[in-house]
Amino acid sequence: MWNTPAPGYSLVARVTVRRCNPGDAPELGLVFRCDRTSPGAIVEGIGYTKHIALMLPPNGHSGRDVTDATRPWLDSMIDDPYVELRRAMVDAQIRRRGIADERVLAAMENVPRHEFVPPQYKSKAYQDEPLPIGGGQTISQPYIAAAMTAALRLGGRETVLEIGTGCGYQAAVLSLLAQKVFTVEWRAELARGAEENLQRLGFRNVQVGCGDGSLGLAEFAPYGAILVAAAAPALPAPLLEQLDEGGRMIAPVGREEHQHLLLVTKTGSTWSTEKRDSCRFVPLLGQHGWKPWELL
Repeated sequence: MWNTPAPGYSLVARVTVRRCNPGDAPELGLVFRCDRTSPGAIVEGIGYTKHIALMLPPNGHSGRDVTDATRPWLDSMIDDPYVELRRAMVDAQIRRRGIADERVLAAMENVPRHEFVPPQYKSKAYQDEPLPIGGGQTISQPYIAAAMTAALRLGGRETVLEIGTGCGYQAAVLSLLAQKVFTVEWRAELARGAEENLQRLGFRNVQVGCGDGSLGLAEFAPYGAILVAAAAPALPAPLLEQLDEGGRMIAPVGREEHQHLLLVTKTGSTWSTEKRDSCRFVPLLGQHGWKPWELL
């Protein structure tokens, strides 16, 4: 039995994960088929109660490439006790609040949020709240992560820039919906931890850097989409300049205590701006963000 992709979502591969019956040899077989058309895949668990929708970037992978790239992720998901919690999170916290993009919902259902939080918070990983990740920083509330991702309307071929890597969770979500993700983190210890998380879990189309995210990353510009996961007093000019024609940027802008998400769309040399959800993010530090002494 094969699942059917969501509307507007093509299939790149089907993987069947077969678990042996109790008492059989403890081996795992993978059956793989690939038609190389566009982003997306269905992973089906035969003999499981769970069905995992796995999304892959449109890199023209061969069967071997996709299998190798996703093996660490598949291995971590096969016996994942959090699957039902993730599904409930998506249904109750995201879909019911109006996020309808099936690709975004599938990505949120598949990225293991509990793998990105400190051990003492794993039991709260799928609750409707941000959680501490160290250094005074947080992992965003699931709904906010989904809302920001959906606002970018990613088609699968974009190069995306994320500012404020944190633990790497948002970059992992973006990586399932885009061709390539570059992410910049101000704090070196968080950048190292995020890179370790992403590599360990098999998110291989994400490149992590450490530096002043308010300056963007001109080396790889322009970007089809930019997501800023830290609050600035105003939209950073370098990020606007690095946005591609027709590109979209979502960023929290406002006072330190309270902001709104602003969605920016670039058309020619002008930008249109739309105010979205009310929110509260940690400050974006840097030349075009908050200065450390301003927050004392």
